[in-house]
Amino acid sequence: MGDADDREMNADARHRFVDSEIWHSFRASPVAMLAAAIAAACLLSALLAPLVAPHDPFDLATLDLGDSRLPPAWMAEGKSAYLLGTDDQGRDILSAVMYGARISLAVGIASVLLSMLVGVTLGLVSGFAGGRVDALIMRVCDVMLSFPAILVALMIDGVGRAVFPAAHEALAFGVLILAISLTGWVPYARTVRGSTLVERQKEYVQAARVIGVSPVRIMRRHVLPNVLGPVFVLATIQVATAIITEATLSFLGVGVPPTSPSLGTLIRIGNDFLFSGEWWIALFPGAMLVLIALSVNLLGDWLRDALNPRLR
Repeated sequence: MGDADDREMNADARHRFVDSEIWHSFRASPVAMLAAAIAAACLLSALLAPLVAPHDPFDLATLDLGDSRLPPAWMAEGKSAYLLGTDDQGRDILSAVMYGARISLAVGIASVLLSMLVGVTLGLVSGFAGGRVDALIMRVCDVMLSFPAILVALMIDGVGRAVFPAAHEALAFGVLILAISLTGWVPYARTVRGSTLVERQKEYVQAARVIGVSPVRIMRRHVLPNVLGPVFVLATIQVATAIITEATLSFLGVGVPPTSPSLGTLIRIGNDFLFSGEWWIALFPGAMLVLIALSVNLLGDWLRDALNPRLR
Protein backbone atom coordinates (compact mmCIF):
# COMPACT_ATOMS: atom_id res chain seq x y z
CA MET A 1 0.00 0.00 0.00
CA GLY A 2 2.82 2.36 0.87
CA ASP A 3 4.61 1.75 -2.46
CA ALA A 4 1.40 2.44 -4.38
CA ASP A 5 0.90 5.70 -2.50
CA ASP A 6 4.49 6.73 -3.24
CA ARG A 7 4.05 6.00 -6.94
CA GLU A 8 0.82 7.98 -7.01
CA MET A 9 2.48 10.95 -5.28
CA ASN A 10 5.41 10.83 -7.73
CA ALA A 11 2.98 10.71 -10.66
CA ASP A 12 1.09 13.71 -9.29
CA ALA A 13 4.35 15.64 -8.87
CA ARG A 14 5.31 14.86 -12.47
CA HIS A 15 1.91 15.99 -13.74
CA ARG A 16 2.14 19.24 -11.76
CA PHE A 17 5.60 19.91 -13.18
CA VAL A 18 4.52 19.18 -16.77
CA ASP A 19 1.52 21.50 -16.35
CA SER A 20 3.53 24.25 -14.64
CA GLU A 21 4.17 27.63 -16.24
CA ILE A 22 7.94 27.20 -15.96
CA TRP A 23 7.89 24.00 -18.03
CA HIS A 24 5.66 25.60 -20.67
CA SER A 25 7.95 28.64 -20.72
CA PHE A 26 10.96 26.36 -21.19
CA ARG A 27 9.34 24.44 -24.05
CA ALA A 28 8.36 27.71 -25.72
CA SER A 29 11.93 29.05 -25.66
CA PRO A 30 14.25 27.50 -28.29
CA VAL A 31 17.19 29.43 -26.84
CA ALA A 32 16.60 27.97 -23.37
CA MET A 33 16.26 24.44 -24.77
CA LEU A 34 19.46 24.78 -26.80
CA ALA A 35 21.33 26.25 -23.83
CA ALA A 36 20.08 23.42 -21.59
CA ALA A 37 21.20 20.83 -24.13
CA ILE A 38 24.68 22.37 -24.38
CA ALA A 39 25.01 22.70 -20.60
CA ALA A 40 23.85 19.09 -20.11
CA ALA A 41 26.32 17.83 -22.73
CA CYS A 42 29.20 19.71 -21.09
CA LEU A 43 28.18 18.52 -17.64
CA LEU A 44 27.80 14.89 -18.68
CA SER A 45 31.10 14.86 -20.59
CA ALA A 46 32.82 16.23 -17.49
CA LEU A 47 31.13 13.88 -15.00
CA LEU A 48 31.66 10.82 -17.20
CA ALA A 49 35.16 11.76 -18.32
CA PRO A 50 36.80 8.58 -16.94
CA LEU A 51 34.29 6.51 -18.94
CA VAL A 52 33.91 8.44 -22.21
CA ALA A 53 37.29 10.16 -22.66
CA PRO A 54 39.41 8.43 -25.35
CA HIS A 55 42.55 8.63 -23.19
CA ASP A 56 43.62 9.37 -19.64
CA PRO A 57 45.60 12.59 -20.20
CA PHE A 58 47.15 12.54 -16.73
CA ASP A 59 48.46 8.96 -16.79
CA LEU A 60 52.19 9.46 -17.43
CA ALA A 61 52.60 5.84 -18.50
CA THR A 62 50.38 6.40 -21.55
CA LEU A 63 51.96 9.64 -22.76
CA ASP A 64 54.28 9.59 -25.78
CA LEU A 65 56.37 12.67 -26.51
CA GLY A 66 56.58 11.48 -30.09
CA ASP A 67 52.89 12.40 -30.41
CA SER A 68 53.31 15.91 -28.98
CA ARG A 69 51.86 18.95 -30.78
CA LEU A 70 49.87 16.87 -33.25
CA PRO A 71 47.16 18.88 -35.05
CA PRO A 72 43.48 17.83 -35.07
CA ALA A 73 42.63 14.60 -36.89
CA TRP A 74 41.17 16.36 -39.96
CA MET A 75 44.47 18.14 -40.72
CA ALA A 76 47.28 16.66 -42.79
CA GLU A 77 49.58 15.60 -39.95
CA GLY A 78 46.82 14.64 -37.53
CA LYS A 79 46.05 11.16 -36.21
CA SER A 80 42.63 9.61 -35.88
CA ALA A 81 43.44 8.60 -32.28
CA TYR A 82 43.62 12.29 -31.31
CA LEU A 83 40.48 13.96 -32.65
CA LEU A 84 41.38 17.48 -31.42
CA GLY A 85 45.16 17.04 -31.49
CA THR A 86 47.68 16.88 -28.65
CA ASP A 87 49.61 19.35 -26.50
CA ASP A 88 53.35 19.68 -25.89
CA GLN A 89 53.39 16.58 -23.64
CA GLY A 90 51.44 14.36 -26.02
CA ARG A 91 48.18 14.60 -24.07
CA ASP A 92 44.96 14.17 -26.01
CA ILE A 93 43.26 17.60 -26.10
CA LEU A 94 39.72 16.15 -26.18
CA SER A 95 40.36 14.06 -23.07
CA ALA A 96 42.17 16.91 -21.32
CA VAL A 97 39.21 19.24 -22.00
CA MET A 98 36.78 16.74 -20.47
CA TYR A 99 38.88 16.27 -17.35
CA GLY A 100 39.59 20.00 -17.12
CA ALA A 101 35.90 20.88 -17.37
CA ARG A 102 35.26 18.44 -14.53
CA ILE A 103 37.54 20.40 -12.22
CA SER A 104 36.28 23.81 -13.36
CA LEU A 105 32.64 22.83 -12.84
CA ALA A 106 33.37 21.31 -9.42
CA VAL A 107 35.13 24.45 -8.19
CA GLY A 108 32.52 26.77 -9.70
CA ILE A 109 29.49 24.92 -8.31
CA ALA A 110 31.06 24.43 -4.86
CA SER A 111 31.97 28.12 -4.57
CA VAL A 112 28.45 29.17 -5.60
CA LEU A 113 26.87 26.83 -3.03
CA LEU A 114 29.10 28.25 -0.29
CA SER A 115 28.37 31.82 -1.41
CA MET A 116 24.64 31.09 -1.46
CA LEU A 117 24.70 29.54 2.03
CA VAL A 118 26.52 32.50 3.57
CA GLY A 119 24.72 35.20 1.58
CA VAL A 120 21.18 33.89 2.07
CA THR A 121 21.75 33.42 5.81
CA LEU A 122 23.17 36.91 6.32
CA GLY A 123 20.54 38.46 4.07
CA LEU A 124 17.71 36.84 6.04
CA VAL A 125 19.18 37.96 9.37
CA SER A 126 19.85 41.47 8.07
CA GLY A 127 16.40 42.02 6.59
CA PHE A 128 14.46 40.40 9.43
CA ALA A 129 16.39 41.82 12.39
CA GLY A 130 16.93 45.34 11.04
CA GLY A 131 18.53 48.03 13.17
CA ARG A 132 22.20 47.77 14.04
CA VAL A 133 22.47 44.19 12.81
CA ASP A 134 21.21 45.25 9.38
CA ALA A 135 23.54 48.26 9.30
CA LEU A 136 26.58 46.16 10.28
CA ILE A 137 25.98 43.46 7.66
CA MET A 138 25.31 45.99 4.92
CA ARG A 139 28.48 47.92 5.76
CA VAL A 140 30.45 44.69 5.47
CA CYS A 141 28.82 44.18 2.05
CA ASP A 142 29.83 47.69 1.02
CA VAL A 143 33.43 47.03 2.06
CA MET A 144 33.53 43.75 0.11
CA LEU A 145 32.08 45.43 -2.98
CA SER A 146 34.84 48.05 -2.90
CA PHE A 147 37.42 45.38 -3.78
CA PRO A 148 37.53 43.71 -7.21
CA ALA A 149 36.52 40.07 -6.84
CA ILE A 150 39.52 38.77 -8.81
CA LEU A 151 41.91 40.83 -6.64
CA VAL A 152 40.45 39.40 -3.41
CA ALA A 153 40.62 35.89 -4.86
CA LEU A 154 44.26 36.42 -5.89
CA MET A 155 45.14 37.69 -2.42
CA ILE A 156 43.42 34.87 -0.52
CA ASP A 157 44.75 32.19 -2.84
CA GLY A 158 48.27 33.64 -2.63
CA VAL A 159 48.16 33.82 1.16
CA GLY A 160 46.84 30.25 1.34
CA ARG A 161 49.68 28.97 -0.82
CA ALA A 162 52.25 30.91 1.23
CA VAL A 163 50.92 29.58 4.54
CA PHE A 164 50.50 26.01 3.24
CA PRO A 165 53.25 25.61 0.61
CA ALA A 166 53.11 21.81 0.66
CA ALA A 167 49.37 21.53 1.07
CA HIS A 168 47.44 18.50 -0.11
CA GLU A 169 45.35 18.97 -3.27
CA ALA A 170 42.11 18.90 -1.28
CA LEU A 171 43.29 21.82 0.86
CA ALA A 172 44.39 23.73 -2.24
CA PHE A 173 40.95 23.28 -3.76
CA GLY A 174 39.38 24.42 -0.49
CA VAL A 175 41.45 27.61 -0.47
CA LEU A 176 40.45 28.32 -4.07
CA ILE A 177 36.74 27.80 -3.34
CA LEU A 178 37.00 30.07 -0.28
CA ALA A 179 38.79 32.72 -2.34
CA ILE A 180 36.03 32.81 -4.95
CA SER A 181 33.25 32.71 -2.33
CA LEU A 182 34.66 35.55 -0.23
CA THR A 183 33.06 38.18 -2.44
CA GLY A 184 30.46 35.95 -4.11
CA TRP A 185 28.12 35.96 -1.10
CA VAL A 186 27.46 39.73 -1.26
CA PRO A 187 24.88 39.74 -4.13
CA TYR A 188 22.89 37.01 -2.38
CA ALA A 189 22.88 38.92 0.91
CA ARG A 190 21.72 42.17 -0.69
CA THR A 191 19.06 40.43 -2.81
CA VAL A 192 17.63 38.38 0.07
CA ARG A 193 17.71 41.38 2.41
CA GLY A 194 15.57 43.43 0.02
CA SER A 195 13.03 40.62 -0.39
CA THR A 196 12.97 39.94 3.36
CA LEU A 197 12.26 43.61 4.13
CA VAL A 198 9.12 43.27 2.02
CA GLU A 199 8.08 39.87 3.36
CA ARG A 200 8.44 40.73 7.05
CA GLN A 201 5.71 43.39 6.74
CA LYS A 202 3.14 40.95 5.36
CA GLU A 203 0.26 39.58 7.37
CA TYR A 204 1.42 35.98 7.59
CA VAL A 205 4.65 37.07 9.29
CA GLN A 206 2.79 39.35 11.67
CA ALA A 207 0.35 36.53 12.50
CA ALA A 208 3.22 34.13 13.21
CA ARG A 209 4.76 36.69 15.57
CA VAL A 210 1.47 37.18 17.40
CA ILE A 211 1.04 33.45 18.13
CA GLY A 212 4.59 33.25 19.49
CA VAL A 213 6.53 31.57 16.68
CA SER A 214 10.27 32.10 17.16
CA PRO A 215 12.07 34.47 14.74
CA VAL A 216 14.36 31.67 13.53
CA ARG A 217 11.39 29.46 12.66
CA ILE A 218 9.64 32.35 10.90
CA MET A 219 12.71 33.03 8.79
CA ARG A 220 13.31 29.36 7.98
CA ARG A 221 9.76 28.10 7.44
CA HIS A 222 7.89 31.17 6.19
CA VAL A 223 10.17 33.90 4.81
CA LEU A 224 12.91 31.79 3.19
CA PRO A 225 10.67 29.91 0.69
CA ASN A 226 9.26 33.24 -0.53
CA VAL A 227 12.63 34.85 -1.25
CA LEU A 228 14.34 31.95 -3.05
CA GLY A 229 13.14 32.83 -6.58
CA PRO A 230 15.71 35.61 -7.20
CA VAL A 231 18.35 33.50 -5.42
CA PHE A 232 18.00 30.66 -7.94
CA VAL A 233 18.32 33.09 -10.85
CA LEU A 234 21.37 34.72 -9.30
CA ALA A 235 22.96 31.34 -8.52
CA THR A 236 22.55 30.19 -12.12
CA ILE A 237 24.36 33.25 -13.43
CA GLN A 238 26.96 33.14 -10.66
CA VAL A 239 27.99 29.61 -11.66
CA ALA A 240 29.30 30.97 -14.96
CA THR A 241 31.03 33.86 -13.17
CA ALA A 242 32.67 31.51 -10.67
CA ILE A 243 33.92 29.20 -13.43
CA ILE A 244 35.42 32.15 -15.31
CA THR A 245 37.03 33.44 -12.10
CA GLU A 246 38.56 30.02 -11.46
CA ALA A 247 39.81 29.87 -15.05
CA THR A 248 41.34 33.34 -14.67
CA LEU A 249 43.15 32.35 -11.49
CA SER A 250 44.40 29.14 -13.08
CA PHE A 251 45.51 31.07 -16.17
CA LEU A 252 47.53 33.35 -13.88
CA GLY A 253 49.10 30.32 -12.23
CA VAL A 254 47.45 30.63 -8.80
CA GLY A 255 44.44 28.40 -9.31
CA VAL A 256 44.14 24.64 -9.04
CA PRO A 257 47.29 22.50 -8.57
CA PRO A 258 49.27 21.76 -11.77
CA THR A 259 48.70 18.03 -11.25
CA SER A 260 44.94 18.59 -11.70
CA PRO A 261 44.72 21.20 -14.47
CA SER A 262 41.42 22.92 -15.13
CA LEU A 263 40.32 24.67 -18.32
CA GLY A 264 42.19 27.82 -17.26
CA THR A 265 45.43 25.87 -16.82
CA LEU A 266 45.00 24.23 -20.22
CA ILE A 267 44.44 27.63 -21.85
CA ARG A 268 47.59 28.98 -20.16
CA ILE A 269 49.60 26.03 -21.47
CA GLY A 270 48.22 26.53 -24.97
CA ASN A 271 48.92 30.25 -24.86
CA ASP A 272 52.67 29.50 -24.89
CA PHE A 273 52.29 27.81 -28.28
CA LEU A 274 49.60 30.03 -29.80
CA PHE A 275 51.93 32.12 -31.94
CA SER A 276 54.04 29.16 -33.05
CA GLY A 277 51.14 27.64 -34.98
CA GLU A 278 49.75 25.13 -32.44
CA TRP A 279 46.48 27.05 -32.07
CA TRP A 280 44.40 24.00 -31.12
CA ILE A 281 46.10 23.63 -27.71
CA ALA A 282 44.47 26.85 -26.47
CA LEU A 283 41.43 27.06 -28.77
CA PHE A 284 39.50 23.96 -27.71
CA PRO A 285 39.80 24.46 -23.92
CA GLY A 286 38.79 28.09 -24.50
CA ALA A 287 35.81 27.01 -26.61
CA MET A 288 34.69 24.63 -23.86
CA LEU A 289 34.90 27.44 -21.30
CA VAL A 290 32.86 29.75 -23.54
CA LEU A 291 30.21 27.08 -24.16
CA ILE A 292 29.77 26.40 -20.45
CA ALA A 293 29.61 30.08 -19.46
CA LEU A 294 27.32 31.07 -22.36
CA SER A 295 24.85 28.22 -21.89
CA VAL A 296 24.60 28.82 -18.13
CA ASN A 297 24.11 32.57 -18.63
CA LEU A 298 21.36 31.94 -21.20
CA LEU A 299 19.63 29.56 -18.79
CA GLY A 300 19.88 32.21 -16.08
CA ASP A 301 18.28 34.82 -18.36
CA TRP A 302 15.43 32.44 -19.21
CA LEU A 303 14.87 31.54 -15.55
CA ARG A 304 14.75 35.23 -14.64
CA ASP A 305 12.06 35.86 -17.23
CA ALA A 306 10.12 32.71 -16.31
CA LEU A 307 9.98 33.58 -12.60
CA ASN A 308 9.05 37.22 -13.17
CA PRO A 309 5.56 37.59 -14.69
CA ARG A 310 6.21 41.25 -15.53
CA LEU A 311 8.97 40.24 -17.97
CA ARG A 312 6.85 37.76 -19.93
